[in-house]
Amino acid sequence: MKWLLITLACIQLSECLLRVPLWKGKSGLDVLHENGLLEDYLKNHKSDPCAKFNVPSCPQTLDTNEPMVNYLDLSYFGAISIGNPPQSFTVIFDTGSSNLWVPSVYCSETSCTKHRRFNPRESSTYYSYNQGVSIQYGTGAMRGILGYDTVRVSNIVIQKQEFGLSTSEPGGFFGYVKFDGILGMGYQSLAAAGATTVFHNMMSQNLVDEPLFSVYLTRQNGASGSEILFGGVDQSHYTGQIQWVPVTHEAYWQIQVDRVTINGRVVACFEGCPAIIDTGTSLLVGSTSDITNIQQSIGATESYYGQYSINCNNMQSMPDVVFTINGVDFPLPPQAYTLQNNYNNERSCSSGFGGSGGSLWILGDVFIGEYYSIFDRGNNRMGLAKAV
Repeated sequence: MKWLLITLACIQLSECLLRVPLWKGKSGLDVLHENGLLEDYLKNHKSDPCAKFNVPSCPQTLDTNEPMVNYLDLSYFGAISIGNPPQSFTVIFDTGSSNLWVPSVYCSETSCTKHRRFNPRESSTYYSYNQGVSIQYGTGAMRGILGYDTVRVSNIVIQKQEFGLSTSEPGGFFGYVKFDGILGMGYQSLAAAGATTVFHNMMSQNLVDEPLFSVYLTRQNGASGSEILFGGVDQSHYTGQIQWVPVTHEAYWQIQVDRVTINGRVVACFEGCPAIIDTGTSLLVGSTSDITNIQQSIGATESYYGQYSINCNNMQSMPDVVFTINGVDFPLPPQAYTLQNNYNNERSCSSGFGGSGGSLWILGDVFIGEYYSIFDRGNNRMGLAKAV
């Protein structure tokens, strides 16, 4: 996961883009806090997202299809358990990081006590060599120790899985999120403290039919049905052919974008650009200059804090934004890249594109919601198909 962004709707105390940031820089929660909006935002979104979708305690499923709660189209998380007997947690399945960690009873900060905390003394199979782990986020951080225990994801039981137990979560950010921890699905080389990733152990312990996983994200302001499938592909979630794209760097799930066009005119990635497919980023993020070109081309206007608003009445006439990847066009229609929010019965629309200071693009949930995404570790490639 890379960062947290904020839209105009956030300024109106509507549905913010809450996500855990990994890039250094100011997050959306920072902006809310600095402008005295954070408490009001939390009051307006204090309901339990698990209860919203009739899973009061987010119990784990007995299928390799791991259901994920869609929280306001902004973050997606599912249930796992750790230890014997199992202790349950909700986690972001994040393709933009590689560590599994959860809060622990060794942490007494509010950001920990607001969530489920792992208690090593209550697990008969836990052990640790007291190796430290530290992950710095754009807002806050996780610090703790590495432990080993049984981890259950869906019906998959992983023995002696390495995971982080937070003893401190500086910055307080994790006290505001709806999930307990993070389960990184990136490559091994990205893992802090050299911890073995969950999916690496799934493969090495022969727990998946194929060395891949696939992700389906619903949009529609929190609709149910989102899932991550370990070891397979669900044909009911896409239409047409799967387009395979090679991974160009094995850390993030990084690929190469040929160009970005609108009405046949190149507006970004003029000479190609690197991009990552990241389930932990809400928006579609690119370099500031390229994103500015896109915003102008779709008719978005700059509003507050560098964000862009869209006239909801213009959506029918707005153009597709086409990403050409490995020679294949992947169009994003206005309905995909426009974030629609309702607050106090007032509809507002904002752009799903965000600018950054770097050259690495992030194809986040805005993109993945439109294209079913297959993360193929066995062949180091991404599969993309039109989601249905």
